[in-house]
Amino acid sequence: MIHARRTLVAAAALLAVVVGSQGVAQARPAAEPAPPATSADPDGRLPAGWQITGARSGQQLTWRSTTPVPMGDAAVEFYSGDRLLGRPLAAKDGHTFNLALQGVALGPAKDLQVRAAGRRLDEAGIEADSRRRASKAPVKPSALPPANPVDPGVPGPYRTVSGEYELKSVKLPDFPEPVEMRAAVVAPAEAQGNRPLALFLHGRHPTCYTGGPEGELVGGWPCPTDSKPVPSHRGTLHDQKLLASQGYVTVSISANGVNGQDYLAEDGGAQARSSLVRQHLAQWANWSGAGRTSAPAIVRKAARADLSRVLLVGHSRGGEGVNRAAMDSLSEPPADQDGYRGPVRWKISGTVLIGPTIFGQNPTPDVPSMTILPGCDGDVGDLQGEIFVDGTRGVSRGAALHSAVYMVGANHNYFNTEWTPGQAEAPANDDFWVDEESPDPVCTPGTATRLTAEQQQTAGSTYIAAAAQVFVAGDDRVRPLLDGSGVSAKSAGPARVLTHAVGARRAGAFLPDPSVKVDGGRLCEQVDPDPATACLNPDEPGRSPHFAGWETEREAGRNAVALDWSTPGSAVRVQPERPVSVTGAESLALRVIVPPNTTGTRMDVSLTDTAGRRAKLGDIRLDGLPGSSQTASYWGQEVRVPLTAATTAGLDLKQVKSLELTPLSGSGKAWLIDAWGWRPGMTDVQPVSLPRVDIGRLAADEGDSGVKTYRVPVRLSGQGSGQIRLFVSDSATRETTSRVVTVRPGGENIDVPVDVPGNTRYNYGTTYNVFAKAVHDTVVGNHRGGLIVKNDDPLPTFSVSPVLSRVAEGQNLTWRITQSAVADTEIWFDAAFAPVDGAELSTTDVDPDWLGEVTGESPPPARSAAESLAPARPLSELEGLNLPIAIPPGELSTDVTIPIVADGVSEPEESLRIKLSLWTMDGERLEGPVLDGTVTDAP
Repeated sequence: MIHARRTLVAAAALLAVVVGSQGVAQARPAAEPAPPATSADPDGRLPAGWQITGARSGQQLTWRSTTPVPMGDAAVEFYSGDRLLGRPLAAKDGHTFNLALQGVALGPAKDLQVRAAGRRLDEAGIEADSRRRASKAPVKPSALPPANPVDPGVPGPYRTVSGEYELKSVKLPDFPEPVEMRAAVVAPAEAQGNRPLALFLHGRHPTCYTGGPEGELVGGWPCPTDSKPVPSHRGTLHDQKLLASQGYVTVSISANGVNGQDYLAEDGGAQARSSLVRQHLAQWANWSGAGRTSAPAIVRKAARADLSRVLLVGHSRGGEGVNRAAMDSLSEPPADQDGYRGPVRWKISGTVLIGPTIFGQNPTPDVPSMTILPGCDGDVGDLQGEIFVDGTRGVSRGAALHSAVYMVGANHNYFNTEWTPGQAEAPANDDFWVDEESPDPVCTPGTATRLTAEQQQTAGSTYIAAAAQVFVAGDDRVRPLLDGSGVSAKSAGPARVLTHAVGARRAGAFLPDPSVKVDGGRLCEQVDPDPATACLNPDEPGRSPHFAGWETEREAGRNAVALDWSTPGSAVRVQPERPVSVTGAESLALRVIVPPNTTGTRMDVSLTDTAGRRAKLGDIRLDGLPGSSQTASYWGQEVRVPLTAATTAGLDLKQVKSLELTPLSGSGKAWLIDAWGWRPGMTDVQPVSLPRVDIGRLAADEGDSGVKTYRVPVRLSGQGSGQIRLFVSDSATRETTSRVVTVRPGGENIDVPVDVPGNTRYNYGTTYNVFAKAVHDTVVGNHRGGLIVKNDDPLPTFSVSPVLSRVAEGQNLTWRITQSAVADTEIWFDAAFAPVDGAELSTTDVDPDWLGEVTGESPPPARSAAESLAPARPLSELEGLNLPIAIPPGELSTDVTIPIVADGVSEPEESLRIKLSLWTMDGERLEGPVLDGTVTDAP
């Protein structure tokens, strides 16, 4: 629910300076830690809206907005350029975000950025986005494709009952407060036999509110006095009623207790949400058996649930939560991190993920999934949920269908009626922000492409029901709605929905990776800040869900094929390292991106086998999705060409050597995501328990001498063997390297050593980060961990000596601050003007440009003897002072200078006083030196 506006950022910047520690449980560590000797602000300035402050949790980088930033599902992240610094914690005021800075190097201060799902939230970023906003009008929505013969959105024959239950709250790891066990049930009342169960989990939203729809949203947990919980779990009743009429027992569980505390978990609450889901499933397993008589009243009124047929539906962070629950149901998570310890008495048949987050980019490959990507998502705007499809390729057997459903004109919030204005009990808003000066041509309400709340909810219900019929009921007649076959659902109304998929009966993939040879085009990097190698130029408008970023600014192993042509006929040949087999397939299915708002991109598609026989299969035609600079519309559309011509030409379809794309359009761009041999139907999916990897985090003291070697804890579980890609941050170079590692639970452990040199010099600690991704035959639970090295040396003491502390107008006041011993890190000070005895220097006595730089205030009007005195304020009345006062690492002193102007007015002696302070590693504020200075009239 990130709701960014151009007026988002405060104008003033206050500088209190030092960096500090954070607890392991609260860690949002930097993605790429830096050496201790790196300057925290080498340019001596922070942009407007930024501070470095202290708090009980230690020193922190703080960004403050002038308008509230609503609690949302996308992770708010701080960057220095393209380097992720970490994920800050939101303060209760809804304006302020704080990032603990243990071991973090900010880099050039001018490059500080705030992002959420790739979208800039800071003032400089919003203004830059506005300047580069694409002016090209979106293409008009095309006619809906033909309707699928079977419409899953038609209500079924069953009468339904509804109600709620509330059980004793549960304690989950990392959270100090218990989490509620509350849920809304809608179920068939008189259905025969046991009925499949659909469990819904809402996303991250404010937890509490006061008043009604015009009241105020509140975060935290439990709810403060005089407020009540936001009933987010009731926001899917429209979906539940449709499924219940079709014979499904449905339950939507409340997760306010997770939302109010998930900042305490390094994974953003994914494991906690999984634990909560499985706590409810365990109750339903009991109520469907011997515990039926003790079940809540609404459960006893409902048909009995069949726990061997379970569909999990998650919205936003709830999507990541149900994905983790599916994984945890197959591969047991670490016991010390899990909030459910009982047996698994259920089987997950599939998952539905609506505008989901996937911070770990760790989908469950052997459980079928459908991911809805809202084209106007203003919260998880990078549509990172695409990784639930792309991230499964090659990981396991490929039998499970993984579908992406791109819904043009849908926003993030309106899938939940309790997040929808006019429908919700609590305050609600449209998450897609609209710049009133430059309305978005695609997503502004009222445009031809934007859906109303009711249209979006109806379309969402229809596709949730489609997934239920395919994954749970096994109805292959509905599969074409999910697998890129180009049909529509009549019940979805005017919603323009496009789909693509991997898995099911696809085989013989052309997957761009570093081993692929590309002629006539370019093997590009999906995640890379360098425009020369990146698939999409990061300096230009537009984003792709396929290229959603992760923990590192560059990521090995994620590629696509970029095509860029100025004349027709310039073929691009893609040759895998080994021949591909598409035998038994009916068609070749390609996922191809073309730029938004383009029309009529055409290409011939050809195959060549290892004997040199070549066949042109046919041509494809693509129109770009409606898009703007604010949408992630570079999305791969599925197109198919029959393999009939290849068979006629006598190609050996078991030995296909290369794929060739020949543009027929005059000029254009395109990106090949992958290509597969396709045939209709589903395969029997038998989920298996793959080897599982969970990265832990260790904390250690630095020590006074020598070098100690610590090993990052990497937990292996399950059976068999597989491969992961392991990413390790280098604290000396700020580079992250990666390597493919073989995983054998019960065999050798994955060794990640970190050498920590000890000394007696003060520093702010160092963070080393390790990340993991599944490559083959593995799953990854906790994807990030590492080592936090804590400083164990005392803070130096400080003194001040005047250099020029008594000067005439027109000269500079200067002092020297000296510390008792060198430190390994830059030590910064807070600075504040204080009242003096006698006449005090005012805002008109100092250089006006300097005043603007260090306070964020506009300089006052000039004054001279010939003019009346301009308005002036004593310096002690200024609320913030952004003086760049720091002692560099390895040095003992620094000078502080204040420029004084000569105004030509006869005045008595005037003075100033600056009080310095700093923060300890424990969050204690220490009084520092005091700078006193006196100014006389110019001679």
